[in-house]
Amino acid sequence: MIQIPVTLMITVLIVFLLIFILLMVKVENLDKRYKSFISKFDDKSSIEETLKNFIEMVNNVNEENKIIKSDYVNLERKLKRCTQKIGIVRYNAFDDVGSNLSFALAMLDEEENGIVINAIYGRTSSNVYAKSIENGNSKYTLSEEEVEAISKAKLQ
Repeated sequence: MIQIPVTLMITVLIVFLLIFILLMVKVENLDKRYKSFISKFDDKSSIEETLKNFIEMVNNVNEENKIIKSDYVNLERKLKRCTQKIGIVRYNAFDDVGSNLSFALAMLDEEENGIVINAIYGRTSSNVYAKSIENGNSKYTLSEEEVEAISKAKLQ
């Protein structure tokens, strides 16, 4: 029979004891984490049911996000066609009328489509003209004031 020295046996036992203590600490930490995790679930439902509910909630949120994204795209498309750029020029249309009561007003969308309105004020009559604008230009002849109003709108 082979005899193992006592010191070697004690050393081996101490190593095993240290390994055992280390494993016990790890098990204790794991147990604490498990209890903390389980405490978040109510006692009436199982973990499986709770996870199914969470998955269903996530799927619902994903569906709602798709709807929101679609609505956002539609709103963004509509917003491009809304009046976003405005330019106004006040002026005297006639020498005998002061105070810059006449004006040219340009209202354009993001793609520079819209209208220019020219209101000409005189002592005996007033006239209002509207001209369509497409891509920043009009197929109608524009006055200096209308061109200036459109230029101001484009700068916004």
